[in-house]
Amino acid sequence: MTSLLGSSKPATQRFAMVSVLWVILLIVKKPNVSAFVTSDTSQISVSKRKLVASPTRTALSMYTEGTSRIVDSKTIPENAKSRWGTLKSPFVIQRNPPVLDVAQVAYNTDAAFFDTAERYGGSWKSALGGGYGETEELTRKLLGLSAAASSMRPRLNPVVATKFTPLPWRTTAQSVVDACEESCRRLGVEQIDLYQLHMPDIVQPLSFLGMGAPKDEIYWEGLAECYNRGLVKNVGVCNYGPTLLTRCQKALSDRGVPLASNQIAYSLIGRHNGSQETLDKCQELGIQVLAYYPFAMGLLTGKYSSQSIQTMSEDALTSLTSSKKTKLEESDLKRYALGDGVTIPEGGIAPLLIVIETIAKKRGKTVAQVALNYIICKGAIPIPGARTNAQVKDNIGAMGWRLSRTEVDMLELEADKLGFGFDGAGFKRTSEKFVGYGMEKWSLD
Repeated sequence: MTSLLGSSKPATQRFAMVSVLWVILLIVKKPNVSAFVTSDTSQISVSKRKLVASPTRTALSMYTEGTSRIVDSKTIPENAKSRWGTLKSPFVIQRNPPVLDVAQVAYNTDAAFFDTAERYGGSWKSALGGGYGETEELTRKLLGLSAAASSMRPRLNPVVATKFTPLPWRTTAQSVVDACEESCRRLGVEQIDLYQLHMPDIVQPLSFLGMGAPKDEIYWEGLAECYNRGLVKNVGVCNYGPTLLTRCQKALSDRGVPLASNQIAYSLIGRHNGSQETLDKCQELGIQVLAYYPFAMGLLTGKYSSQSIQTMSEDALTSLTSSKKTKLEESDLKRYALGDGVTIPEGGIAPLLIVIETIAKKRGKTVAQVALNYIICKGAIPIPGARTNAQVKDNIGAMGWRLSRTEVDMLELEADKLGFGFDGAGFKRTSEKFVGYGMEKWSLD
């Protein structure tokens, strides 16, 4: 066996999430980048395709020192994603140079993790079920351009992950294999490091007629087949609650396949609706949680300071509009920030921000870094977003330290006192997706 740093195996055999590009490309108006390099780490190692929690010093320092003791394996630090937001098309590279710029920063961090999905795309046809694979091809191009522009190759090559979308016409295990092979082709890899089911099989357009039945077990069989054929190194799921997660793990285990991860919405103000129970179950089962929306779509980044939140400062408003959020998203986020006196108490998240700011000032950190580190302390890998190189570097600042138990308790106490949780904004929800004909929901139970 060769050491991790000296391995001659393909990049797809290394599962390292220090920086991740999360491509979220649904219905958009203009190209817009969001990327993140990350995190801290008790690290997660994947030895022979199995994720194993392994508390150690930070993975980033290990890469720098070149002393990794993980053999024939891959590593995932705890704070893991660079995120791409609202890109319009594969031609965005030419029209929006910062996209490539941020990709290169992530690429050069040693162990960038690019997480996309076949479903992501920047047009109506993608949202309605066509145009699949646009961002997988974009990811391949970005990786190629980043490699060509880099003066020296990172010691750990970027890792690529993608997702399979459950659809009514995908009715067999072979449909998962076929989709996986197409994703491999579009991404330009022989093996995908992490192949995930995007959500439970909730796309049931004829359910109101009593027609259609969930095909989750069929898709699990397909995941196992992809794994056993060597098309993927790890398999995971997204938005699975404890019950479905337990069933899935057993079904895969019966076929000799470990379930590596479960990606769910989780943040300091997003621990309700089964999220905390799901994280607890994942830890019990040895499944790693990847936490999306760790900033609650910007509410926990410092965009809205406790002092300016009542007047919605110009900077906050500019941040909202410059991030290309829809009017509906802006309206929902302002409701969380300010409160409406109905569903959200007057004052919104201001009381929590005061506590976060106090801790951040004491530690010499930013509000965003505290929000990320909280998730790390809970045993999950946050998947934050960043749209600039400065934000990438800020996210990296969540590494190498830990909130105290007292600080974690203070944050949770104040968050619970708010009396509400974050459920998403606009059409971007924590427990439902727009699937062409409308919104479909799932529950983490």
